[in-house]
Amino acid sequence: MKEENTNIKQGSRFPHTYAILLAVVIISAVLSYIIPAGEFERVEVNERTEVVPDSYSTVEQSPVSFFDLFKSIPTGLVEGGEIIFYIFLVGGAFGVIRATGAIEAAIQKIMVKVQGNEKLMIPVIMFAFSVLGFTTGMSEETIIFVPIGIVLATALGYDAIVGTAMVTLGAASGFIGGMLNPFTVGIAQEIAELTIFSGWEFRTAIYLLVLGSCVWYVMHYAKKVKKKPESSIIFDESESGQVNFTEDVMNFGELKKRHIFILLTFFLGIVINVYGIFQHGWFLTELSANFFLVGIIAGFVGGMKVNDIFDAFIEGMKLVVYGAIIVGFARAILVVLESGLIIDTIINAMSGILDYLPKSISVLGMLVIQVIINFFIPSGSGQAVTTMPIMTPIADLQEIPRQVAVLAYQYGDAITNTIIPTSASLMGVLAVSGIPYIKWVKFVWKITLIWLVIAAIALVAATILNIT
Repeated sequence: MKEENTNIKQGSRFPHTYAILLAVVIISAVLSYIIPAGEFERVEVNERTEVVPDSYSTVEQSPVSFFDLFKSIPTGLVEGGEIIFYIFLVGGAFGVIRATGAIEAAIQKIMVKVQGNEKLMIPVIMFAFSVLGFTTGMSEETIIFVPIGIVLATALGYDAIVGTAMVTLGAASGFIGGMLNPFTVGIAQEIAELTIFSGWEFRTAIYLLVLGSCVWYVMHYAKKVKKKPESSIIFDESESGQVNFTEDVMNFGELKKRHIFILLTFFLGIVINVYGIFQHGWFLTELSANFFLVGIIAGFVGGMKVNDIFDAFIEGMKLVVYGAIIVGFARAILVVLESGLIIDTIINAMSGILDYLPKSISVLGMLVIQVIINFFIPSGSGQAVTTMPIMTPIADLQEIPRQVAVLAYQYGDAITNTIIPTSASLMGVLAVSGIPYIKWVKFVWKITLIWLVIAAIALVAATILNIT
C-alpha cells in the first residue's frame, strides 16, 4: 500500500511531509486574508453535487483566525474519518494475511518455479507483483521481496538492478493501473462522487500497456547485461553494491494448502467487494467491513490464535498510520479553504486559465500539476484528499468527465513514485538493495518517461471518448 511507513526516514535535508502539509494549511489561512472570497452555485445532478458554470460571485470576506487554523487539523481528521478508518482496517487485514506467510510463500514459489528459465522469469514475476499493485496498492511491502529478486537475478547472470526492477517496477505497473486499488482510485472516486472502481475497463487497457512496456524495458536491459556484464549500470560498484544476499532470504517457507486457501479467501474478498459495489452500491463502510472479515477468516485459516490475529492486525495498521493520518492533515487544507470562502475563487481562477486551452491540453495540465504535487505529498490517499476537491469542480467547469480528472490524479500520483527521492518506498528499496540513487535514476528515467507519455495519450483518449 502506498501509505508510507514510519520505519523509513526521509532525508533530513527535505522537510517532512507533515511539515509541508501544515505549512500549506498556514499559507491557506493567510490567503484567506488576501484572496477575495467567492462562491459558485451548486446543484444536485444525478445524485451528485455539481458546480453551475458562470455562477461565481464574490461574497463578504471570511478570514480564518489563528486558533481556527489549528482547529482545522482535528476537524480534518474527523471529516476524513471514513477514509482514515478504511485505510486502517484494510491495512490491518493485510497485516493478518502477511502474518500467515501466504503471500511470501506464494511469491517464493513463483520465483523458484521460473528459476533457470530467463525468458519466463521476468514477465511472470513482474505480472505477479503487478496484481498485488492494482489490488492492494503494494508499495513499501516490496522491500521484503527485493532480496529474493536479486538472488534469482544474479544467479541467472543478471545484476541487482534487474532483480530490484522485477519486484518494484512490477508492483508499480499495477499501482499505475489501479483498477481495484482502494487507496488511490477508490478514495479519489469517492471524493469525485463516482462509483468506486468504475472505468476499470479503460484502466485495464492502459495497465496492459504500462506493464507490457515495463516488461520489455527490463528484459531488454537484462539481455544486454547478460551478454555484456560490464554494460551493467552498477558494474563499477563494489561487491556490496551488487548485494550478495545469502540463501537465507529464500527461507520464507513452503507454500502449503492453507496458504492457498488464504490467498483464495483474499481474492474472493476482492471479488465480493467488486460485486457489492456494482450490484448493491457498497461504499467505504461496506468495503471496510468485508476486508476486516477477510482478515479474520485468513487468520483462522492460517492457524493463528485469536490474540495473534489481533496482534497482526495492529501491526498491519501501524504500517499505514503515516498515510492514514496524512488524510486528516490534507483534509485540513480543504477545511481552511472552505471556511475562508476562497476555494471557489481559486477554482474560478484556474478554470479561467484553462478556458483558453482545448480540453485535451487542459487535462494534460491537470497531469502536470499532480506530478508536481506528488513530489511534495507522496502519499496516494493524502494527495487524493488534497487535490480532488479542487480538480473535480474544475473538470465540471471545463466539461471534462470527472473520471478523467481521477485518471489525471491517478497517473500523476503513481508514475513518478519510481524516481522521486521523497518516496519512502523507493528509498527503502534502494537502501535494502544497495543501489545508489543516482544509478537507479540512470536506469529508470526512460521507462518513467515512457509511462508519462502513455498516461498523456490515455488522458487525451479518455477525454475524446468521454470516459465516465
